[in-house]
Order: sequence, then structure tokens, then C-alpha cells
Amino acid sequence: MFANLSDRLTATFKGLRGKGRLSEADIDGTIREIRRALLDADVAVPVVKTFTGNIRERALGAEVSGALNPGQQVVKIVNEELVSILGGEARQLRHAKTGPTVIMLAGLQGAGKTTLAGKLAHHLKGQGHTPLLVAADLQRPNAVNQLQVVGERAGVPVFAPEPGITRDGERVKGNPVKVAKKGVKEAEQRQHSVVIVDTAGRLGVDQELMRQAADIRKAVEPDEILFVIDAMIGQDAVATAQAFQQGVDVTGVVLTKLDGDTRGGAALSVREVTGRPILFASTGEKLDDFEVFHPDRMASRILDMGDILTLIEKAEKSFDQAEAARMADKVSKGEDFTLADFLVQMQQLKNMGSMKKMLGMLPGMGQMREQIENFDERELTRIEAIVQSMTPSERDNPKILNGSRRSRIAAGSGTQVSDVNSLVKRFEDAQKMMRAMSKGGGMPQLPGQGGGAPGAWGGMPGGKKSKGKQAPQRKVKGKSGNPAKRAQQEAAARNRAATGPQAPAGSAFGLGQQQQEDFDPSQLQQDLGKYLGR
Repeated sequence: MFANLSDRLTATFKGLRGKGRLSEADIDGTIREIRRALLDADVAVPVVKTFTGNIRERALGAEVSGALNPGQQVVKIVNEELVSILGGEARQLRHAKTGPTVIMLAGLQGAGKTTLAGKLAHHLKGQGHTPLLVAADLQRPNAVNQLQVVGERAGVPVFAPEPGITRDGERVKGNPVKVAKKGVKEAEQRQHSVVIVDTAGRLGVDQELMRQAADIRKAVEPDEILFVIDAMIGQDAVATAQAFQQGVDVTGVVLTKLDGDTRGGAALSVREVTGRPILFASTGEKLDDFEVFHPDRMASRILDMGDILTLIEKAEKSFDQAEAARMADKVSKGEDFTLADFLVQMQQLKNMGSMKKMLGMLPGMGQMREQIENFDERELTRIEAIVQSMTPSERDNPKILNGSRRSRIAAGSGTQVSDVNSLVKRFEDAQKMMRAMSKGGGMPQLPGQGGGAPGAWGGMPGGKKSKGKQAPQRKVKGKSGNPAKRAQQEAAARNRAATGPQAPAGSAFGLGQQQQEDFDPSQLQQDLGKYLGR
């Protein structure tokens, strides 16, 4: 959702690269562009003034003027100030010392409270809690039925003694305050550890809404009152947040619809306006599209520096530790990597969620946003279908895949024979890499990458050897019969051996320790596309 803001900020910082010293005019110009980017992103004006004022004060100080790389120091300052306005540190839910922890959800109608209730229950269930959902929204048509559906998907029980309004124009039946109170008692009797109360909302802030929310709060005495806000509503988020803060005294904020393609200023404003921390963020429609809000990680995403920690956490949750240990043992013993192993790895990769979101968490991927958006998520499903259409013997030994077998596999998976051929070819390349790794040598040279000794990335993309077309080397068939010319050939051979590319000691992949100064993301996209069949 921060795509536009991220693009504007990264474009602003490009003008600072390579400058050994920043003048006051340079800093003022940078602050001006940052201010415009934030205002265009619908960030509240008071927040923009505080944010840019802090950056300017620090940028004109000694920490930038005395830095070896002033441009990077300004980026560091912006990152730190972003983390500050987003809350500084992540805060966990406060749990009750005795009895069930009561969490009350409040917010406007359409903010996504009911769906968020199911996601939060699913999240807490994964942490070992036993949540109970309470349907106290009796006003919105079919709100109770929706919560029951969401609870069933999350595998969490729902307490709904009143059906609520089932069609437009129907009068409200039941008392939401009594339903919330009965729900807490029900949780105590059934020994649930967490109670999540879904309350009614309105299209706008009014006295009836606040009075009902205040009555429910008084009746159940919640440990947490979470204000659920739609991150796409822009400047209205500020007024709404202030109203709920004054009327209900919320203890935390949850941002929904963070996957929307909007300006997203609410996320940068609500924490500063309410003084309450952002606890969670909803990033999609699925139950798993829900995460703890980490200000430092969100700031890194905005500045296109990636979010590797969240990516690692997703991998730890999705990948089977026993399977990972089995694969490591298999590689260490030199056993072949089979298509059956490939299928298991593919399925675990799918369990991590959307490939587009995972690629977006890598540093610098903002420059490849268009390519990532064009990536077909169904490609993984097609690959999985092809492998599942093979017999166990074919998965273990792809060399037996003749023409008739490949035609059968293509028909069984609903793909073309060319798709099967492409997968087998890419798998053979991966199998060669696994064999080289198991022997402790370098990775084999990939097709299309010239130069370099066997077992080394001589023509690695982005390196010096890959810039421009290399002239073909003339092969010397034998030593010359002329003594003078033969001595010259031998001296040239010794010189090539002494100055040629060699794998450094201790480098399992044959990679040198030098860091690349310039990284071309388009080259990475071409290489990834080669193995994704694009």
C-alpha cells in the first residue's frame, strides 16, 4: 500500500548519492520533496510538520556534516524518524492475570472488524490460546451470520445467542450489552483463555455508537480495546481516531486493508494522533494475511529496504523442520535431489503465502514492482500438477521420461508437453547444483553465463566479466615449433594462470568476498524468470 510513497522517497534520495558534502540548500530541497510526498500520501498535516522538522534539525547537525557518506546518513535519519512516528517498538497484547483475556473491537462500519475478529482468533489459536468469538454486532444485517462463517473457517467457536438483523429494514432484536456480558461468562464456564467481542459500527461517528461502545466496555471490562481502522480512508482516519479515543479510550490500533493500492497516510498518522500503539496489520483477505505490526520493519518497507525478518518468520512457520533436516542430511550424503523432494519444497513454499508479497519483502524490489505484479501465482500450481502427474519411479528418475510418458503427464496435468520439457530441464539444472554443493565444490556454470573456470561463477551477472560482450578467445591447438614463439606462448599461459579468476579459500560456492558496487535488479529478474519458466 505504500508503493507511491516509497517511490517518491527513493527518488528523492537518489539525488543525494555520491555527494561528499550536503549544503543547506540540498537538505532544504530534500525536506521539501519529503513533505510533498507525505502530504500526497494523505498524512495528517501536524504529523508532517513534526516529522520534517525533526529531520531538518538532525540533518543540519553534526551527524550529517561529519559523516563520510552524508546521503546515507540522511536516509538513516529518515528511517529512524519513520520508526518513531509509527510507534518505536512493537507492543504485544496485554493478557489478564486471572480469567479470560477480554478483547473488545471498535470501529466504523466497513472497517473490517468482523473479518479481523476471525484473523485475530486464528492468530491467537496458533499461539496456543483458546479464543471465543462473541457476536455483539446485532445491528448490521447478517453480521452475526458472517462472524459464524469466519469463526468456522478459523476453527474457533462463536457465542451468538441473538440472530441480529437478517435483512434490511428489520428492527434490532436483543441487547448487545447483555450479549457481550453473557459471552464473557460463557468463556469463564468453558475455560476459554481469550474472549473477542465484535461490536457494531456506524457509517459515521455519532452519539449512539459511542454510547453503546461505552456501555459494552463498562459491562465486560476489557483488557484491550482495539480500534479497527480502514487504512484507505485517508484524512478521515484522524478525526475518527480522535473520536474513538475520546469516547471509548482505545488501548491499541489495528490497521486493515493494508494491501490496498492507496496512499496510506492513515498508517503514518493514527499512532501520532491517538498516542496508542499499532498492534496488528491486516494485509489481505485470507486468515493468514495478518501480522504483528513492527514499526521498524514497516519503515524499512516504506524506504524499499525490505523486510527480511518477517520473511524469515514466515519461513519458520511454514517449513517443516524435520523435512529440512532430512534434506540437509540427504545433500550431505551426496544423494540425488529428486522431483519428489522438489514437490515437497514447492508445497512448503506455497504454504508461506503469496509469492508477490514475499518478493516484495526483499530489499530493492520496489524497482521491480511491475515485474512482480505481472508474476503469475498459478505457475507454482502448474508445476505442482505436472510433478503430481508423474509416477513415483518417474519422480525418482526423470531420465526415463520418454516422449509418450511426457505426453501422458501433460494430459494428466492439463498442460503442454513443452511445459513438461521446460520443467525437466530446469530441474536438471537444479540437480546439478545440488550435486556440486554436496561435493563441497562450486556451483556449475549455468547456461548463458560465459567465462569462469568449472565450479566457479566466472560470468556472474552484475560482475565485471558480464558487462558488455566478451570477445571469443582464440583456441591454441598446440605449441609452436618456433622456439621463440613457443617460449612466448608458455609465458602467456603462466601469466593467465597467475592473474586468472580463482575461487578464494573457504568459499563453498567459489564466490569472491568483493561486494558489487552496482546491482542491476533487471538482471536478477531475467535470471529468476529463467527458472520460473517465464
